[in-house]
Order: sequence, then structure tokens, then C-alpha cells
Amino acid sequence: MLSKDILILIHYPPMLLWIIVLAIFAGLYMAWSIGSNDVANSMATAVGAKAITLKQALIIASILNFTGAILVGTHVTDTIKNRIVDVSSMSQHSILLGFLAALLSAAFFVTLSTWKELPVSTTHAVVGGIAGFGLIQGGMNAIQWKEIGMVVSSWVISPIVGGIISFIIFKLIAKSIFSSKEPIKSAKNLSPFFVGLTIFIITLSIFMKTRAGEFLNGDIKKILLVSLFAAVISSIIGYFLIKKVKEKGRDYGIIEKIFRKLQVMTSCYVAFSHGANDVANAAAPVAVVLSLAWHHVDTIYILALGGFGIALGILTWGHKVISTVGSKITSLTNTRGFSIDFAVATVVLTASKLGLPISTSHTVVGAVIGVGLARGLEAVDLSIVKKIIYAWLFTLPASMIVSILIYMGLSII
Repeated sequence: MLSKDILILIHYPPMLLWIIVLAIFAGLYMAWSIGSNDVANSMATAVGAKAITLKQALIIASILNFTGAILVGTHVTDTIKNRIVDVSSMSQHSILLGFLAALLSAAFFVTLSTWKELPVSTTHAVVGGIAGFGLIQGGMNAIQWKEIGMVVSSWVISPIVGGIISFIIFKLIAKSIFSSKEPIKSAKNLSPFFVGLTIFIITLSIFMKTRAGEFLNGDIKKILLVSLFAAVISSIIGYFLIKKVKEKGRDYGIIEKIFRKLQVMTSCYVAFSHGANDVANAAAPVAVVLSLAWHHVDTIYILALGGFGIALGILTWGHKVISTVGSKITSLTNTRGFSIDFAVATVVLTASKLGLPISTSHTVVGAVIGVGLARGLEAVDLSIVKKIIYAWLFTLPASMIVSILIYMGLSII
């Protein structure tokens, strides 16, 4: 099939062939940018809390992101064409160049942010890029301002909700375990509950946020039952495994060891889920260009391209933003890291179901700040937080401006 497609391409008009090749390159570049920046969403807390090493985090994240993209990657359709910009009155050539410009501008901004070790939303960068070409080609009326408004609102919603939930989870752990008369005994008694709750959220997320839900026909009752069954079984297994842990007075290291395993588990889930969902940020615009220029698109090749690009970005530049989220905002332990990962998984799942505009990157940062604030304002490096917020505010307008400039340049060529 692939060889047949290549033979068809050879006989394409030079201009369309050039656009197709550039679109594939732009998609790969965007996927690389996503991997280099967004890997912090899943692995930064695990590295910061020393649950795993940086090298282990990069290898695990690259494998799980690629696997998630290939096995349960989000459907790649051309619905993104009218999500941000109304393209009904635009020519095919303008749409082709517009989505190329959007991809390149988003990738450029994310690359710049990664270079400065700042976590940003790759989704917002793509939205800004698409809005940029729409503004210059179709004017103010071509922009879906409601969608833009939802993106802007997520700058506030995501970090606040993530921060609140991580704050509550960590305070719950601190009060029920660390502040109890017998911390080790309390940890052993409550850990199976946290294991079950973690598995419940992870299973629920996998079946509700990705194509895996198709195996259960998207039936929410079946999904809940499967998730509950997985949670109960995991709790039972967790109980017998944790029961073997020997008590040593008030040795908090044992408590951290118990939560270390949970944290690695949630980090792996977020990495897998990221590959399944955020690959669309690179793949969807490419699918739009190829569907218009090539007229037939094999989704699996685009998802594979995106998954490969994300994995490559993780392995080459993934360490940069991990250092910011994992250690520069506040110091992390395994219980704090678990609180962050659990909060992120819960918030993203709930928001996805309710259709709320939530950014995973913003939610992670907010959750890290929330855990830091649980120990007092002095535990949070506000100078780093300020830089991150500035990067968030610049994402949309900067991507729009760069997209406009690239679009004008491509139109002249």
C-alpha cells in the first residue's frame, strides 16, 4: 500500500508534491516539539521525586508515548478545519498553506519554550497558529472566537483546579498518614485504597479518552464496571504486597517507598495517554493538508509519524522542561509526586468528559504549585512560576504572529 502511494506521488504536480513533503516535515517537527516539551507532563514529578532516573524516564516515556499514539491514538479527521477558523470561503490552496504555516509556527514557539526550559501548551500553540492564518486570510469574522475564548479560559481553569486537587490529596495523605500516631500502620492500611483509586482513574481514563473505549462500545456502565473491577483486584493485590513491608517505628522512608510505586504507575499512564491524545496536535493539521492535496490519507502512517516524532523529541530534548517542573518550582517527594499525578489524571479525565477546556501542561504546573503551597508559600519558587505564566500568556499571540509571517512568506513563494 505504501509503495503504491509513493508511485502516485511521483506523478503529482511539483507544487502539490512540494506541499505534501513540507507538510510531512512540519508534522514531524511539531511532533518532536511536543515530545520535547510535554514529556514533563508525565515524567517530571517522578524524576523530581527520584522515583526513577532521568534516563529511565526518557526511555519509558518515549516507548509509552509511541505505543499510545499507534494503538489508541485519537482519530485524525479534518474536523479541525472548522474548529478554530471557518474555511468555507477559502480556496484549497489557502487552506493548504494556512495549515502548514500553523504547524510550523506552533512548532517554532514550542521549540523556543523548550529551549528556555518552560512548559507550555502545545494545543494552544496549534490553536494560535491556525487562528493566525485565518485572521489574515478570512478576517475577524473567520475566527471562531468562542473556541479562542475557551482556550484563554483554560489559562485560569487548568492550573487552579489542578492546584486545588493536588493540595487536597497531599493534605489528606499528610493528615491520615504522616500525622497519625502510627504512620507506617496507617500507610499500610490506606495504601490499598490509594492503589484501587489510582487504578480506577487510570482504567476509566484509558477507556473514556481514547479509542480503547470502542471495545466496550463507549457504554459508560460497562466502562465503570471494568474500571471498578480492576480497582478491586488491584486493591487486593496491593494489600497482600504492602502487608509484607516491615514496620520500623516512624520510618517515613517506607511510606515514601509505598507511594513511589504508585507514582511511577501514574506517570506511565500519563505518558501513554499523552501519546494517545496529543499526537493529534501534530497529526490533525497534517491530515488536513494531505486530505486536500493527496485526496487519500492512511491514518496509521500519520499516527506512526507523530508517535515517532514525539519519541524522538523526548529522547533528545525531553530533559530540559523536566528539570523545571520536577525540581525548580518546588522540591518533591514520592507522596507529593503521587498527589500531583493523581490530581492531573483526575482533572483531565473529568474535564474531558464535561467538555471543559483543560490544558494538561497547565494542570501539571498548577498541581506542582498546589503541593508546594501545602507546605507554605515559601516552598514555591515564585520567580520560576512568573516566567511560566508569561510563557502561557505569550503562547496564543506569539503563535498567531509567527503563523501570519510564515503564511505570507509561503504565499509569495
